[in-house]
Amino acid sequence: MFVLSSKARRELSDLPFHVEGGTERLSRGGTFVGQHICVPKHGIAVHINAFNFPVWGMVEKLAPAIMAGQPCIIKPSPVGSYLAYEVFKDIIESEILPEGSVQFIAADKPGDLLDHLNSQDSVSFTGSATTGKKLKSHPNIVANSIQFNMEADSLNASILGPDVTPDMEEFSLFVKEVGMEMTVKTGQKCTAIRRTIVPRERLEDVSEALKSFLSKTTIGDPTDKNTRMGPLASSLQSQRFDEQLAVLEDVTDSIFSNGTHEGAFTSPKVLVCHQPMKVDKVHEVEAFGPMTTIMPYDSTEEAIQLANKSDGSLVASLFTADDDIAAEITLGCAPYHGRFMVINKHSAGESTGHGSPMPHMVHGGPGRAGGGEELGGARAVLHNMQRIALQGSPTTLMNIVQQHIKGAETKEAPKHPFQMYFEELEVGQSLLSDVRKVKDQDVEDFANLSGDHFYAHTDPDAASRSLFGKIVAHGYFVLSAAAGQFVHPDEGPVLLNYGLENLAFLAPVAPGDTIQTKLIVKRKTVRQQREADLFPFGVVYWDVEVKNQEDVLVAEYTILTLVKRKNKLDIDLV
Repeated sequence: MFVLSSKARRELSDLPFHVEGGTERLSRGGTFVGQHICVPKHGIAVHINAFNFPVWGMVEKLAPAIMAGQPCIIKPSPVGSYLAYEVFKDIIESEILPEGSVQFIAADKPGDLLDHLNSQDSVSFTGSATTGKKLKSHPNIVANSIQFNMEADSLNASILGPDVTPDMEEFSLFVKEVGMEMTVKTGQKCTAIRRTIVPRERLEDVSEALKSFLSKTTIGDPTDKNTRMGPLASSLQSQRFDEQLAVLEDVTDSIFSNGTHEGAFTSPKVLVCHQPMKVDKVHEVEAFGPMTTIMPYDSTEEAIQLANKSDGSLVASLFTADDDIAAEITLGCAPYHGRFMVINKHSAGESTGHGSPMPHMVHGGPGRAGGGEELGGARAVLHNMQRIALQGSPTTLMNIVQQHIKGAETKEAPKHPFQMYFEELEVGQSLLSDVRKVKDQDVEDFANLSGDHFYAHTDPDAASRSLFGKIVAHGYFVLSAAAGQFVHPDEGPVLLNYGLENLAFLAPVAPGDTIQTKLIVKRKTVRQQREADLFPFGVVYWDVEVKNQEDVLVAEYTILTLVKRKNKLDIDLV
């Protein structure tokens, strides 16, 4: 939630909609343009969550939906619902959300809930593929084309590269990762490694190393600090695991099972399928618990085929020290997996792990994995919004989206914009600078000052054979000179310039040419004042257009500044 909040505040605006991407020119003269925006839906988000992540699974859906302006109905799995409820209760008691914006249904089944949804509503489901497909085909969901995001079970794979030998660090890292993914949460993770794909010549080495790792797994009470693996989530889950495992054991060899246990306790299980290209069950049946099936391959191409035989997964991983192998296998597997992690000794120390979806990155997968997508930083918010393509004149669209659009009418600021507070600035206000003539001495001085003596700026003979046919000014001289034209030297509300985006040099500037710069307020975003901030402020984006004596655009870019606010807001922390 903290990551999503931080990224959304940085990457999204404070408007009740999101302006997405740049403006598209739709006509020759530029008087008809297009702009995508994302707007909140006038509906609710129904979250049907899985038993294995009663808290994380709830908040990873809830956070982006709330940011998108969508009220939510949470339907947890009966198993673990008491944990979800405790967190939900804390959210309600904290009063951080408007009353009624989040509701909680503690029931085994959602009843007729789906019957009452309409096209503005959405459903996000995490659970088994069987249940997900049943809900996705609900008559009302189909009839009203209701958005349905599904994350289903997944036969994820981890591949040991053909270059890795037992004496390499990548080998031990691979074995440890497989073992950890089998035992953390007792293997009850939608991202756990179910298929362990290894070179055939490494089958015995991996098998023995993995058995050695798992033999040290202490099974027992999760509250005991010495315990490394607890029970399955319920007796029903234990029964299902045993049934699914039995199906797989019929088509594989079982090489490790650390004794028998009572109730929902079980031991890690390791199976081997010697001909995985011929046995479909190992790519179709998921035993949801502490198990994996080792599958040998005879070529890199076959390793890719095996990884993809599950017809879609949430995640796959590769352990290799060879970047060429990494490229081949990654690109070969990419269409079939939602996430792909490549590990070597250089990245392992800070790796977040095969089984850990990160809020910065998308989570979901094609095919069997549900075909859905969640998380992904600020885009997690956009999954819950309606994208619309706006078309019209630049000035009309600028007034709709509250962001300057190239070609829109601007108005002269009442005074220098750098002397105006955040609240005083309006989108479309502008400053037109005086004209400056570029001289030979300017180009020579800039070359000496910067150390950039590229021939097109300093050698007349060589420059005559360049694309320009003559000496031209450095692009960065034009950039610097433009700043000199629009910056106000006196102390004022503008605190600093902290970035520049979308810089393009569109035409050369030669000695004897003139330049004139136009500064335009592009958009504004309020920022929360924190304890370390000396002033309340907002971010102001400015479009900069530099033209020559023929009114030809020679450079354009956007600068980002922090500008003081006059007034404090409720969101400020000081």
